[in-house]
Amino acid sequence: MRIATYNIEWFNALFDDAATVQDTGDWSARWDVTKRDQAHAIARVLRTIDADAVMVIEAPDTSKHRDGTVALENFAKSFDLRTTAALMGFRNDTQQEIALLYDPAVVGAVHAPGGTANAPAFDAHFAIDLDIDSRSDDVTWSKPPLEVALTHKDQTVHLIGVHAKSKAPHGAKDEKDAMRISIANRRKQLAQCIWLRKRVADRIAAGADVIVLGDFNDGPGLDEYEKLFGRSGVEIVLGEDGGPRLFDPHAAAALSNRFAAPTTARFWLSQQKRFLQALLDYVMISPGLMSKRPSWRIWHPFEDPQCFSDKALHQALLAASDHFPVTLDLDL
Repeated sequence: MRIATYNIEWFNALFDDAATVQDTGDWSARWDVTKRDQAHAIARVLRTIDADAVMVIEAPDTSKHRDGTVALENFAKSFDLRTTAALMGFRNDTQQEIALLYDPAVVGAVHAPGGTANAPAFDAHFAIDLDIDSRSDDVTWSKPPLEVALTHKDQTVHLIGVHAKSKAPHGAKDEKDAMRISIANRRKQLAQCIWLRKRVADRIAAGADVIVLGDFNDGPGLDEYEKLFGRSGVEIVLGEDGGPRLFDPHAAAALSNRFAAPTTARFWLSQQKRFLQALLDYVMISPGLMSKRPSWRIWHPFEDPQCFSDKALHQALLAASDHFPVTLDLDL
């Protein structure tokens, strides 16, 4: 079975309120890419990675006038993809949902939220002292993680799709303000990851095999504020509390500091006139899945030789999104 995570930048902008794909020559929300080019690029990428289930990060919006699951299913039908079914959990107000797009002939999927006093459901509130002032802070998710019970044959795996808080200082007025916002955002991102780790521990303690996948907007050694807090959100979710550790080889490579870490995203820095690459997207598995011959792949247009040599796929990966898919193959 192949499972993927894919952050598709401004996927929502490719649909009208009737959930119809806008296959036109108008500009998409991506720079210098038309809606037709982005839509066809996304379809080519999804067809090529050929995953049985794709955790779509920044999926189309579900709101009063829109239905993101219908949009995803219409997209699959329009481009003859085998992943014809879509599933969403708790909705959000950001126009960037988290959804599972899957092949119903291969896997079954149901929204399976849970919660305890130790780790509430992801649409609730989490109390934690973020700034060590002996007062509890109230933490919420702007994009609540999607918990899915994924079944294949006679086996069930618990997926948790994640889009963690961005640490970027959006709206900063000056350098001092940017530092203040960045530190506040990192505090919230770390709190979300602590909450997520508690949910993971609860699931494993209940006997579940768990896969945590998505965009963490974070990683080992990613920015200078990590030194201030002593750890990254990724390290928290992987496990540093003596409990069962999750594993992701790309995170392990970044933590080892032995060589340049792989990357999953590529952003244009307009002021510096260059691209920045970063490791933001992960597929972490619990110990019980390590015996299932797991194999990971980042479909990077420059770092993966096959993606680089296949010119049509190379261009599609660059046109579709500023993130690249990460896949996990398991013998289930």
